[in-house]
Amino acid sequence: MAIRVYKRTSNGRRNASVNLYTEVTKTKPQKSLLRPKPKKGGRNHHGVITTQHRGGGHKQRYRLIDFQRAKLDIPAKVIGIEYDPNRTCNIALLEYEDGQRRYILAPVGLRDGESVVSSNQAVEPKAGNAMPIRNIPSGLNIHNVEIVPGKGGQMCRAAGAYARLTNKEGKWATLVFPSGEIRQISLDCRATIGQVGNTDHAQVRLGKAGRSRHMGRRPVVRGVAKNHHDHPLGGGDGRSKGNRPPASRTGVPSKGGRTRPHGKASNKRIIRRRVSKRYGQLAL
Repeated sequence: MAIRVYKRTSNGRRNASVNLYTEVTKTKPQKSLLRPKPKKGGRNHHGVITTQHRGGGHKQRYRLIDFQRAKLDIPAKVIGIEYDPNRTCNIALLEYEDGQRRYILAPVGLRDGESVVSSNQAVEPKAGNAMPIRNIPSGLNIHNVEIVPGKGGQMCRAAGAYARLTNKEGKWATLVFPSGEIRQISLDCRATIGQVGNTDHAQVRLGKAGRSRHMGRRPVVRGVAKNHHDHPLGGGDGRSKGNRPPASRTGVPSKGGRTRPHGKASNKRIIRRRVSKRYGQLAL
């Protein structure tokens, strides 16, 4: 994937860059795999804003992604790599031997015309093939990892994401994530070989507010600049601190505050928590 940096021809182009999407080979989506995606503007069924800084943006349609990879032992040919406005990575359109087509997350190195397969048995560990973790050799990078067997992949789905399978003992596999977290996952959970594609996504700089608005993001206002009834940090005469720890509008701690529930069942499956940029190694 390539990033193009523009010359400083205007204030909007200064410090801006775009993704050239060199991996994308197909422009029109599969019509049978599209669903409508109406705008919500961050509001719930009462019309109350529950998610801040949402609204506007280009009209989008949702692409149905096969996160379960439940079509077993049937080879599928890659028809094309497509752009997906609903996620940071690209998606690959597969056509199975029976004629059915499905979308999957496009891993690094997957090309048009290649064949991939999903199975409950051990298959060739190449990019795009899916199988239970018990059949994946240790030391490989995997993505689209299930947390609950049969539910479908929930972890490592963003652009450039992966987890490294380091150890298998008993009925648990040990995964190491780029954040530094080490977690145990059941050997019955399924995963896909390889790293998610579009790895340069994080290098893109929008450069101007208009590109952010085009993506459906509205301006972000600091909490201390708001009124007292609009934010826990708001109100007061002048610039008042209020002696309150940083929090979101709903009171959830921010800037490193712990938000994971105490006593959550999966806590015992986390061997080491992630490494925070602000606070370093987080405690269990």
